[in-house]
Amino acid sequence: MKSILEKIKGKNDLSAKFREQEQLRRQVNSLFNLLTDLYGSDKIVLRAGKLNVLQMMRSDILPEQVLALQKIVFEDPTIEIVPEFEDIPGILDEIENEIADIIARRTLEDELEKKINERLQQRHEEYVSEIKMQIIKENAGPENAQTLKKFAVLEKLEQKHLVRSVLDVLRPSGFDEVIGQERPVRALLSKLTSPFPQHILLYGPPGVGKTTAARLALAAARGLKHSPFEQDASFVEVNGTTLRWDPREVTNPLLGSVHDPIYQGARRDLADSGVPEPKPGLVTDAHGGVLFIDEIGELDIILQNKLLKVLEDKRVFFESSYYDPSDSNIPKYIKKLFEEGAPADFILIGATTRGPEEINPALRSRCAEIFFEPLTPSDIYKIVQQAAQKLNVTIDDHVADIIAEYTIEGRKATNILADAYALASNRSLEDQNLVIKASDVYEVIQVSRLTPYVIRRASEKKEVGRIFGLGVAGFVGSALEIEAVAFPARRQEGGLIRFNETAGSMARDSVFNAASVLRKLTGRDIYDYDVHVNVVGGGRIDGPSAGVAISLAIYSALENLPVPQNIAVTGELSIQGMIRAVGGVPEKIYGAKQCGIDTVFIPLENEKDIPLDAKGIKVKTVQTFEELINHVFPLAN
Repeated sequence: MKSILEKIKGKNDLSAKFREQEQLRRQVNSLFNLLTDLYGSDKIVLRAGKLNVLQMMRSDILPEQVLALQKIVFEDPTIEIVPEFEDIPGILDEIENEIADIIARRTLEDELEKKINERLQQRHEEYVSEIKMQIIKENAGPENAQTLKKFAVLEKLEQKHLVRSVLDVLRPSGFDEVIGQERPVRALLSKLTSPFPQHILLYGPPGVGKTTAARLALAAARGLKHSPFEQDASFVEVNGTTLRWDPREVTNPLLGSVHDPIYQGARRDLADSGVPEPKPGLVTDAHGGVLFIDEIGELDIILQNKLLKVLEDKRVFFESSYYDPSDSNIPKYIKKLFEEGAPADFILIGATTRGPEEINPALRSRCAEIFFEPLTPSDIYKIVQQAAQKLNVTIDDHVADIIAEYTIEGRKATNILADAYALASNRSLEDQNLVIKASDVYEVIQVSRLTPYVIRRASEKKEVGRIFGLGVAGFVGSALEIEAVAFPARRQEGGLIRFNETAGSMARDSVFNAASVLRKLTGRDIYDYDVHVNVVGGGRIDGPSAGVAISLAIYSALENLPVPQNIAVTGELSIQGMIRAVGGVPEKIYGAKQCGIDTVFIPLENEKDIPLDAKGIKVKTVQTFEELINHVFPLAN
């Protein structure tokens, strides 16, 4: 009998335990459902995945489900112990308390957000009402029959339009139309389309597409998902040579200015009440976009420093001794501008035809620097062909070659073609198949007094005492024709050394260095000869890079060795006979290619400066003057 009662009691205990487990399981499921309603099923699964408890959530074992619930609610990955069955009720109480706190916070946040939205709506309605009153006030009274008549005349003028300018038609509309600038354009795009765009300085000669490339780069950045530029990001363009400002900040179109009540231009209603009015400038217009300053090197140095401050703060702040924050007559927008400043978060792109050494170092340190390439004759040829297609005209075979001979600027090339197009149109007013002839281009060239850009040409012949040196001016390399003659000295006390003074003091030093090196190599004393060195055309040598060329010309004259006229040299010559590094190597190689030179000798130290795309010309490196002689004169024998 006792055994039967014990069995019945055991079954009752198991039944009670089962009911308790089911109740706890339902409680756990309810908590999971509550969390799903609170956060959303996607976020719960995402949070479980981060905490690595997805399997435990879907487990049939109740303690594992409770552990998963603990980790999710408390967001604590360090909880690793699976709870015992008897500890589960206490743990569920803690979880319920935490969920209650979360719901309470959520409810409070919703109420606060609702109040904030109501307050914002109220402020917006007040602002709109204020603007309406302002418009009504401004439109009340100033109009009369005479002013309305003048307004009608202006509106009528707005209806008249001529055809577009030919330069607007020829302006590149895509990167494929920016000729000869593949590497600079790629660099510009990488820096502007990045999730973290950089301020940029563009160097290069005029008319090679710096402004167009910047405008197209912003257009490309607007369409990218990771770009911070929005679809309506502005491109504000200004020229640094035309920006004028008053140190008293009465006028400053770039940064903005303050119209104090005593100055002309202040609003009458504000002036009467003694309220100063800040006027945001171009940096605020460019907020969220690009501020492009052409010829940034011409910008006033003080204004540059002020611009640097704006780049750091991303805001423009205004000051006025007339501003009284306690004055109740001050409009809200004026108070906001004085107390918080105007937003000015933009990317600066500056373009210049100056060298880097002429640009403010503080500005350079904040900007990535990109160098645009001078255009080659083949680039000009492509630009002319492209422009002819846009004008829908046929050009004679030699037109593009002729234009390429007279300019290295893309803009100038299209201008010449446009002028020739006008002549051809005037000649054949009713001809539907317009043809631009070479004679049209030559007439434009003669009327514009243009001269060929390249006046020195390489040749296959050899000459004694004549060599091409290389120089750089305004990012464009060019060949310098250097010649030397030597005769036995006429005076017993020694020979004379002459050279054209317009070449500058660096040319004089190069001649004396050459004298020392030549005496060391050949044993000849240059003062036993009358030597005349000439830079043809009177070109000025600003640096030491013509030293090797001058020395080679003198050596050729003294030894009567002919020099090939299809080579050019550059480098500084030390009195030890070493050829030292010089600047502007890419530009000098470009200048040599323009003249048809086959081979260029540069210092070994400049080997890293050789452009990767230096095609159509050989570039050789030398370390000593003696090594250069061994390269050059075996070719002349």
